[in-house]
Amino acid sequence: MQTRNFSTRTLALLLALLLAQPLAVMTKLQAEGTSTPQLPNPGTTGMNRQQQQQLGLQAVVEVYKQMPVLPDSSPETQYVQHLGKKLAAVIPQDRSWPYQFHVIPAADINAFALPGGPIFVNLGTITAADNEAELAGVLAHEMSHVYMQHSAKQAPKATVAQIIAGLAGAVLPQSGLGNLGRMGIQIGAGTMLMKYSRADEAQADSTGAIIMYRAGYNPKAMADFFQKLEQKYGKGGPQLLSDHPNPGNRQAAIQQEVRNWPQKNYMTNSAEFPQVKQDASRVKAYTAQEIANGAKSGQWEQQNRQNHVVPANLPSSSNQGSGASADSGAGSGSGSGAGSGSGAEDVAFKEVKPSANFTKYQGQGFSISYPDNWKVAGDQNTTLIAPPSAQAETGISYGVIVGAKVSGDASSLDEATQQLAQGLQQDNPGMKISGQMKNVDLNGMQGRSLELSGKSPLMLNGQALPERDWLVTIPRSQGGLVYLVFVSPERDFNQLHPTYQKMLDSLQIQ
Repeated sequence: MQTRNFSTRTLALLLALLLAQPLAVMTKLQAEGTSTPQLPNPGTTGMNRQQQQQLGLQAVVEVYKQMPVLPDSSPETQYVQHLGKKLAAVIPQDRSWPYQFHVIPAADINAFALPGGPIFVNLGTITAADNEAELAGVLAHEMSHVYMQHSAKQAPKATVAQIIAGLAGAVLPQSGLGNLGRMGIQIGAGTMLMKYSRADEAQADSTGAIIMYRAGYNPKAMADFFQKLEQKYGKGGPQLLSDHPNPGNRQAAIQQEVRNWPQKNYMTNSAEFPQVKQDASRVKAYTAQEIANGAKSGQWEQQNRQNHVVPANLPSSSNQGSGASADSGAGSGSGSGAGSGSGAEDVAFKEVKPSANFTKYQGQGFSISYPDNWKVAGDQNTTLIAPPSAQAETGISYGVIVGAKVSGDASSLDEATQQLAQGLQQDNPGMKISGQMKNVDLNGMQGRSLELSGKSPLMLNGQALPERDWLVTIPRSQGGLVYLVFVSPERDFNQLHPTYQKMLDSLQIQ
């Protein structure tokens, strides 16, 4: 009996040890980092998912104006889309994005990602890759910028209302960087460049390596491709190298990261890649200069539409200047610039009619009261207060912009105000000073007032409505001035003037 009890206890102990052994081994493996790598938490940004996707779609509109894009039916695009979907499939659905993949017939080796998921790859990148794994590395790297929301994190204080308000009028090269510039996006010279930091690049490498591994590709192929380009072209090489600054020894960093990951049989190439690469070498690929020239002449916008390349779900956009650009050389803009394209549709006054109830906004160095049915957007440099229905893709048609400006070499408030008005005119061709400068008293402060005229972003029967803009400047005790630009179509200015005057009277400068 004692022997049986002992045997039972011994057997139970041995069984417990055996059952515990796999768990101990798994715990040890996890501690050593040999479990399947998981994608990192992307963190939070000042823009939600919908806002990032909206910004990305607005930028896509400009891509189709500035660059030629191959149709989705092309073998190159079909292949890249298939490869992109394969990579996207390994990202958890709750953290994934509606990735889009397109090919630009450009000879340069480059690729870029836009907020919310759109990704564009140059034809030159396909022909430069030695195998599918290298091309997968480029896509995974760009997808990681979207996944980690790098562009949105660059401007955490920006709001989508502020961005959209001046996007179309300010995004084109001749109009300055505007709000896309604040997001680190530049469109021009045949390329779209994302201003990523070295820390962003290292993070995109690390996250991209995980995406590649989970999709069955050796993460080292991504580093190999960058390294190959650097060795072949040096610092003066492809745009891809300047757009994506080397965060350090990519190969060593990736090898260090993957060293404890479980071994697997990687896929290096596919049967489709050699054929697609051969087909890509026969497609007309434009130089950066050719693309820049085509953008200036409007060639690509016309060509993309004729070839039915432009997606039907894109928001409308315009090259026309905005009724109130959120970022111009003078700090704000108003009036209409020369250009083609249609502005925003007309709105009824009841849609923008200000409430009689006012609420207070505390800005940086100033406070102002405004109708409580209007909205505030902006950053530390410029504040936009406008009715929601007046904030269009082409700018604001009603509302006020408040900003600050260093007077520079101006010797008086009169001269500084004149310089500011001239800056507005330069940024908005067609704007005119329509009255004499006047003195205004604002709570004991002596300011200046000047009226300007231009064209509203609102269109009626295919014609831009006349616009009146009221510029007011107030000197700051520490130097420079605070300015306000009140914007309205000419027809409604008198109705809005009491509201604008009440807002002006409430202004307090700290």
